[in-house]
Amino acid sequence: MSSAQGFGSNSPRTKLTQSQLNAILLRHQAFRKSQPGGVRANLKMRDLSHLDLSGIDLSDADLSGAKLFSARLTGANLCNANLYAADLRLANLEKADLRRADLRGACLRGAVLSEATLVEVDLRDGTLLHYDASGEMYAHEYEDSVLTSELTAATIRGADLSRAKIANAFVMQTDLTDAVLRGTKFMRANLTGSNLTGCDLTDADLTEANLSGARLSGAVMTGCAINRTNFSGATLIGAILDAAQMRSPNLQAAVLAKTLENPEDDLREMLMEHLTWIDSGGKAGKRADLSALDLSGRKLDGINLSAAILQCIALRGANLSGASMAIADLSLADMRKANLSKADLRGVNFERATLTGADLTGAQLGPVHIQTMSGHIWRANLQRARLGMALLCKADLRKANLAGANLAGADLTGADLSEADLTGADLTGAVLDGTTMDQAIVEEAIGLAG
Repeated sequence: MSSAQGFGSNSPRTKLTQSQLNAILLRHQAFRKSQPGGVRANLKMRDLSHLDLSGIDLSDADLSGAKLFSARLTGANLCNANLYAADLRLANLEKADLRRADLRGACLRGAVLSEATLVEVDLRDGTLLHYDASGEMYAHEYEDSVLTSELTAATIRGADLSRAKIANAFVMQTDLTDAVLRGTKFMRANLTGSNLTGCDLTDADLTEANLSGARLSGAVMTGCAINRTNFSGATLIGAILDAAQMRSPNLQAAVLAKTLENPEDDLREMLMEHLTWIDSGGKAGKRADLSALDLSGRKLDGINLSAAILQCIALRGANLSGASMAIADLSLADMRKANLSKADLRGVNFERATLTGADLTGAQLGPVHIQTMSGHIWRANLQRARLGMALLCKADLRKANLAGANLAGADLTGADLSEADLTGADLTGAVLDGTTMDQAIVEEAIGLAG
């Protein structure tokens, strides 16, 4: 298979200047508005390298085989555009809209697509094509005639690729942190060494895909098809998996959460060392580091793990009611249905943690005032935390960072969200009876009536 580089090395491309492009864009704009003189943009086989197309509307335009090397397309509208076998290497498509675009055989190596919308985009294989002297298109006649779409070394952080078709594509060493990949088709795709931290892969299809060496910490994989998927060396610590997936032989080669050989004794010793460390101000004992451990279902009520390191810990269904975990690092933790009622979680780090269905009734998630000359305030960090259907009745969330958090269906009755940052948070269906939101930042918050 060939990596996508356009329609073929012998295909001529006409270089356009910025002024020539602007004239085409004006006629296309008129076409989109059904105005006289409007013509659909035909940029087939044109060389638009290094040009500025940021914010332009090229929806439904024909850019098949176009060379857009290092072009600036930030915020561009490319809905339904034909980008078949286009060369988009190093292009900046940040926040661009590519819904339902045809990107079969396209090359996006090193491109920036952070926060772009790529819903239902088609990135499957294309067929190598050429143009003859008269401009007629014909197919490549040799065996090596397949163009494989490429996203190698691309930056696609926070992008939405829901239901995209990415079968057989090269997606190696690609940054897909926090990307939405719900229902995305990755069959036989090569995702070697890619970063999928915090991704939503719900109902995605990873059948026969290569994820060797990939990072999937905090990724939601419920309902994801993993038949014959290669997870060799892939980090799945903190990944959200179904019980059936956990039994899959495919996961044996992956890096998973660890379990203690002697849970009761080992945990008791760690906690004693940690308490000594707290009482001595760090001069004696040892700070607890329970990162990547699986303590699901354990009875840990009243435990003191203040300032402990608990990254990627699994505490599904654990009882932590009344626990002291102030300033603890629980980033990427799996705490589905955990009991954290009345827990001291001031200044806690729950970034990208999954607390779906957890009980945080009366929990303290307000700030910690650090005893220094500057009087620093340490806020609780729940950025991109998943709190869907969680119980947060009468919880103290003053000044908490909830940017991008999922609070859909959560019960926030009587909770205090004064001065909290809810930028981009999803509050769809959340119960807000008696909730205090004085001076809360609600810019771009979803589902917040009024």
